[in-house]
Amino acid sequence: MPQGTYVVTKMSASRPIDCLLNYEDPYVQPLIVEAFQRRLPASSFKLIKSPEEHRVGPMIQFGAYEALDFEKAVEMPNILINAYVIRKALIRKHYLSTTVSHWIAKHPESELKDHVKPSVEFELDYAEFLDDALVEAWELQEAFQKNAEKDPKDREWWILKPGMSDRGQGIKIFSTEQELQEIFEAWEAERPDSDDEDDDDDGQQDGEKENADARGDQASKNEHDSADGVDGVDSSSIKVTEEKKEYIITSQLRHFVAQPYIHPPLTFEDRKFHIRTYVLAVGALRVYVYKPMLALFAATPYGAPWEKKTDSDGQPDLRAHLTNTCLQDSDQREGSVRAFWDLPDTLDASNTAAHAELAGLSGGWKEHVFSQICTVTGELFEAAARGMMIHFQPLPQAFELFGVDYMVDAQGTAWLLEINAFPDFRQTGDDLKGIVEGLFAETVDVAVKPFFQLEGAKPEGTDTLKQVLDIDLGRR
Repeated sequence: MPQGTYVVTKMSASRPIDCLLNYEDPYVQPLIVEAFQRRLPASSFKLIKSPEEHRVGPMIQFGAYEALDFEKAVEMPNILINAYVIRKALIRKHYLSTTVSHWIAKHPESELKDHVKPSVEFELDYAEFLDDALVEAWELQEAFQKNAEKDPKDREWWILKPGMSDRGQGIKIFSTEQELQEIFEAWEAERPDSDDEDDDDDGQQDGEKENADARGDQASKNEHDSADGVDGVDSSSIKVTEEKKEYIITSQLRHFVAQPYIHPPLTFEDRKFHIRTYVLAVGALRVYVYKPMLALFAATPYGAPWEKKTDSDGQPDLRAHLTNTCLQDSDQREGSVRAFWDLPDTLDASNTAAHAELAGLSGGWKEHVFSQICTVTGELFEAAARGMMIHFQPLPQAFELFGVDYMVDAQGTAWLLEINAFPDFRQTGDDLKGIVEGLFAETVDVAVKPFFQLEGAKPEGTDTLKQVLDIDLGRR
């Protein structure tokens, strides 16, 4: 094992580890405390309630991003924290797009080219400037030209994702430039007339965006905005009226990503789903994929984008395309979150293409998908660590849990959707809480024990927390 992947701390066996566990989430907090109590010897640690209680000796901070003392952790080699300071290269959609494209350019044989849809990035303040924004969006312009004379069913469809948004805000599906123009114009038409209020908010918005950029999905606990699974934005970009109506303000979101839409997807009971995978990154750098995964389903049966239209604006009915549960009414959430490994071993009759591609695979279609997820996840973190060193800086004295989302198409190919920092574990629900409980317990064995040289350390991973990357970035 590379010696640079974790810090070797020299600590007195008689001094317990001060554990400041304050995740600020009532769903997660008791699970973290229980994991430490179950997996660490009682004499090896002491729970503390504030940083002031720690004077000297080993310490772990496991809490919200804003509460972590990064400066102290960097200065003192016996302090472990549960987040990296900088990981934009992974958790921001437009940065992630750059991470992948740069890596593929340098490594043409990369697996990423077959598991990440190419992205077109552009910046836009107001709908009237869309033409200018798309000047260098060659792929989009080419698609628009080809689609112009085609029937909707024969077009290449695209999905629009704001670079920083949450709760499914701003996710749209389109196939022509006119449709894209109408999306932005509709947002501006819905916007309340309150120029003075907007001006007053400008400074606050900028500051809040910077904070959201740092803390990832913690910006909103309802992080899962996947249409091809999108999440993690600054909710300050959304104006909410007394009637709770939410407005997209283009000038505040600004960064947008467009990708070819994944169609047709693999479905069960005619509903589209995406896979939420929990990933643990440790030090600089080991990466693990947690085998117990979630399958999150759309609210209504799937239909091609040109088949299902809404009554109001002619847009595709996003309830059939968005797989984030926060967009669903309470009566629609029943059965929307399932354990991935509990999905049927036999594919639906509607998945004829998948039947042909996956028939006879050793271990079945789920093992095939999991294998792809492991391969892609490992290479993606390496791409960020080696190719985007300014925007992803793993620290030897840190670890972090990410929520990584994948969509499986009808041929059985797993496509990366996005990576989320501080994922919303609450979407797992009470019935599947054991999945999250197990994740934190395994994290103690794989990330915490090796750092503090405790008995039972498992830096090589476990049966349920599979190591997919182990590289030495030379950071001590």
